Amino acid sequence: MATSNPAHENADVPRTGGYTRFELELEFVQCLANPVYLNFLATQKMYEKPEFVAYLGYLQYFKDPKYAKFLHHPGPTLRALELLQQERFRREILNPGLMQKLVVEGQRNAVPGQQD
Repeated sequence: MATSNPAHENADVPRTGGYTRFELELEFVQCLANPVYLNFLATQKMYEKPEFVAYLGYLQYFKDPKYAKFLHHPGPTLRALELLQQERFRREILNPGLMQKLVVEGQRNAVPGQQD
């Protein structure tokens, strides 16, 4: 059964660099599953910018199953998106210890039989 991509449903959808807004948002939101990238965004002070925090809130639409089906790793991606809604998490991800803990947790969850 083929899944339709909202990006290709309308040929008149505006594109940036050849990609639709949905495709660009999908690519970005999937990057949020990487704790090292979350830490990088914190070091760049992105979480201190109200417009960026609002954008993270806007991206919550990926929780809807009609959009979540396009995520390669929906569990980690949606978990990170949820955590980023919390100001405390956005501050604490600067801590390399938290970042490493999330990396290890992600690796453990990726390997069957490695969960505690």
